[in-house]
Amino acid sequence: MNWLAKFIYFKIMGWKFYGSWPANLKKAVVIVVPHTSWHDFYLGLLVRRILGVDIKFVAKKELFKPPFGWYFKWMGGTALDRTPGQKKVEAIASLFDEREEFSLAIAPEGTRKKVGEWKTGFYYIAKKAEVPIIMVAFDFGSKSVKVSGPLYPSDDKEQDFIKIKDFYKEVTGKIAHYT
Repeated sequence: MNWLAKFIYFKIMGWKFYGSWPANLKKAVVIVVPHTSWHDFYLGLLVRRILGVDIKFVAKKELFKPPFGWYFKWMGGTALDRTPGQKKVEAIASLFDEREEFSLAIAPEGTRKKVGEWKTGFYYIAKKAEVPIIMVAFDFGSKSVKVSGPLYPSDDKEQDFIKIKDFYKEVTGKIAHYT
């Protein structure tokens, strides 16, 4: 199926790819930005197949109801209850302790609409689980996907976020005005 994903991505869709998955990396929080459209889902599935990495994802629990809930679970999804007052960072970070290999994709915007500020849970999950952040940019403007090297959260969140935001500079989402 890898050849099919590459054929669709490179030949049919005409997209480019920059970067690669870090060799021997068994665990990571993968942030995918910008998340502006449902098209990001199938693009992510293609990229995951091309990279050859089993990247799981979390999504709002409403997506996991019939009739399509089984499909999202089968594709590696876990339902996330987004009601306030839960210890989501701790619960998600514990998933890394329970597995020998685990990569989790998160959209920091938390929605497909334009947001002023990203949610920071991904950062605290990576820090608590002591795993790196891999940045992935879906740039519909240049029809390319960029993959970063690992960024291990430091004790200077402000500097880390400067590096993270810099990676996504000049990237355009499918719905450009949500970027």
